[in-house]
Amino acid sequence: MTDFRLRPSGRKSAALPVATLLAAAAALTACAPQDAKTDGAAASGASGTAGTAAGCAPGALATRTAGTLTIGTDKPAYDPWFSEDKPENGKGFESAVAYAVADRLGYPKEKVTWVVAPFNKATSPGPKDFDFDINQVSISTERKQAVDFSSGYYDVRQAVIALKNSKAAGAKSIADLKGAKLGAQVGTTSLDTITNTIKPSTQPAVFDSNDLAKAALKNGQVEALVVDLPTAFYITGAEVPEAQVVGQFEGASQGEQFGLVLDKGSVLTGCVSQAVDALRADGALAKLEKQWLSDAVSAPVLK
Repeated sequence: MTDFRLRPSGRKSAALPVATLLAAAAALTACAPQDAKTDGAAASGASGTAGTAAGCAPGALATRTAGTLTIGTDKPAYDPWFSEDKPENGKGFESAVAYAVADRLGYPKEKVTWVVAPFNKATSPGPKDFDFDINQVSISTERKQAVDFSSGYYDVRQAVIALKNSKAAGAKSIADLKGAKLGAQVGTTSLDTITNTIKPSTQPAVFDSNDLAKAALKNGQVEALVVDLPTAFYITGAEVPEAQVVGQFEGASQGEQFGLVLDKGSVLTGCVSQAVDALRADGALAKLEKQWLSDAVSAPVLK
C-alpha cells in the first residue's frame, strides 16, 4: 500500500477474474534478490491475452502512440522505487525495471514517455492513458476484474513502522499490535494487512496519500503505519527518523507480487509479461533489486 508508498505497497492490493490466470504466485522470501531461475509467468498470476512472437515485434507494438511506449506512475514518485520524483531518469527500482521492460519490447529510453497516473485511477475500470503502469500495485483477483496485470516483477512483504517512543515500537508479535492506533493508505495491501492479519481493536486510520500518512505518524495521530518493507526502511532512514522498523509479516509466503498494470483486455499484456519473464529468467530483476533495494534488509518476523 505504498506512495512512500503506503501501498498498497504496495502501496497496493486487488484484481479480477480475467482471460488467463497463468498460475499462482510462488512463495519467495521478500527483499531477497529474485530467483533468476523462477518462471515469472508461473509465479505471478499474470492476466490478459498471451502474446505471440509475431504480435510482439520489437518496437512495433500496438501502443497508444505509434513508435512510443507510454508508462504511467503516481506523483510524487518516491524512493526507493524512483529517485528525485523523476521517473524518467532511470534511477530507483521501478524506474529501472520500467526501462528494462521497455528495452525488451524494443523501445529504447528515447522512445519512452511518462504520464502521471494516480494509484486509484490506474487500478479502476476504464480506458487508460498509458500502455502500462508501474506503481507498486499488488496483483490480486479483485483488481483483475478491472485491469490486466503482467507477470510479477517484485515479491512483496509488508512491514510495520512505529514512533520510537510509542508502545507499538516494542511489539514482538501480531498480538502486541492489536491495541495500537494503526494507519495505512487507502486501497492498499498494507491496509488489508491491518484489517485481515493484525485485526486491531481500534479502527485503523486510512489516508488518501503517503504524505498525509507520514504527517499523521510524525504528529502522533497514529502510533504505527503498515507499508512494504523497502519503503519502511526508506521512511525510517530518510523521512521520519523518529520512527523505526518494528518487523515484517510473512506476506511473501502467500505469493504477493507487484505487477505492471494494463488496460483490461489490452493486446499488450502478453508481450509485457514475456518481457518481465525474460528479465526474471536472465537475472536482470535480481540485479536491479540488489542495486536499488539493498537497504531493505531483514527485519524481525511478526507472528
